[in-house]
Amino acid sequence: MPSKPSKQLETFPNPTPQRDYQIRIRIPEFTCLCPKTGQPDFAELHLTYVPEAKCVELKSLKNYIWSFRNQGAFHEAVTNEILEDLVAALAPRFLRLQADFNVRGGIYTTVIAEHRAAGWEPAPWVRLP
Repeated sequence: MPSKPSKQLETFPNPTPQRDYQIRIRIPEFTCLCPKTGQPDFAELHLTYVPEAKCVELKSLKNYIWSFRNQGAFHEAVTNEILEDLVAALAPRFLRLQADFNVRGGIYTTVIAEHRAAGWEPAPWVRLP
């Protein structure tokens, strides 16, 4: 059966919940509509998260992202909506979503939204030579 857009985000159990580790997902073909003009807006999304008990299943993420294709939304609103939906589905230790929107009217827009679970602190950065 072919895939179709869906607002349903599926998850699976984190295979290594005892360790902080980052999952980075690059989504180069995000599309939504400008709520003022109806013209398409294109962005590359960069998702980074530290899972707690759950990880996002990638096919469901693809279909979820696809569901925005015909939705009118300001860049700031759609970035925060995606972040909130991912946080609701995953309850991660940390999640950052960066949305790099393509030029429109000579202006590029980047929106970065973050979630940090209460009490979670990242391990100190290790700089190697």
